[in-house]
Amino acid sequence: MALSDIKCFLLDMDGTFYLGDRAIDGSLEFIDRVLATGRDYLFLTNNSSHNAQFYVERLRRMGLDTDRRHILTSGEATCAILNARFPGKRCFVLGNEYLVEEFREAKIPVDAERPEVVVAGFDTTLDYQKMWRACDLVRAGLPFVATHPDFNCPTETGFMPDIGAILAFIEASTGRRPDMVVGKPNPGIVDAALRRTGLTADKLAMVGDRLYTDIETGLQNGMLSILVMSGETTEAMLAASTTIPDLKFGRLSDMIPLL
Repeated sequence: MALSDIKCFLLDMDGTFYLGDRAIDGSLEFIDRVLATGRDYLFLTNNSSHNAQFYVERLRRMGLDTDRRHILTSGEATCAILNARFPGKRCFVLGNEYLVEEFREAKIPVDAERPEVVVAGFDTTLDYQKMWRACDLVRAGLPFVATHPDFNCPTETGFMPDIGAILAFIEASTGRRPDMVVGKPNPGIVDAALRRTGLTADKLAMVGDRLYTDIETGLQNGMLSILVMSGETTEAMLAASTTIPDLKFGRLSDMIPLL
């Protein structure tokens, strides 16, 4: 499989297209080239601390005029799975207002008092009472779903702890891991991306900065896997890993001459 075979690029966001509130140099030019060559793109983000509309507005501030059909979050994919597997069930949502809004748009009842399912997201409003409540519910045996597995979220100044750290806290207290994790590299978000694009996996490239989510998504699902070194992964991490991408570039714009 080669770049010339690809019809749509699935793009991670944090650490791949931008860092913090700044687009990585050449990211906008990469999108221009993708569209100019008759291809398409879909931002596929594990970050469930924001919804699709938030990302539309954020990307527009960076100079990319896009819309919600070009953005798929792990929160949105989680909602689709919950509606399929737990229709009408009340959910305790460990997440901020953006994730809760996605649940309400999907018509999933959010109920912290009488929940039937526990959902953990990347909660940037986390406090001890919420963690305590989540642990109580997980320990009680309720179905336990996580939006994604990432341990860290890249920023302009380093990293902030992501949901993986939150899940480690819950596991330490309850002895339970999630029954299901939706986001990359798991099938839930991949199935949602295939439905959104209408393409088969061999026509898609998964591009991102994390080996254990982005690159594994490509390797496990028959897509071209492309690592960019603009975010979490360092050369030392890559050398020590058994996860080997099909292609590696410094940043998105390094692919432009090959498109």
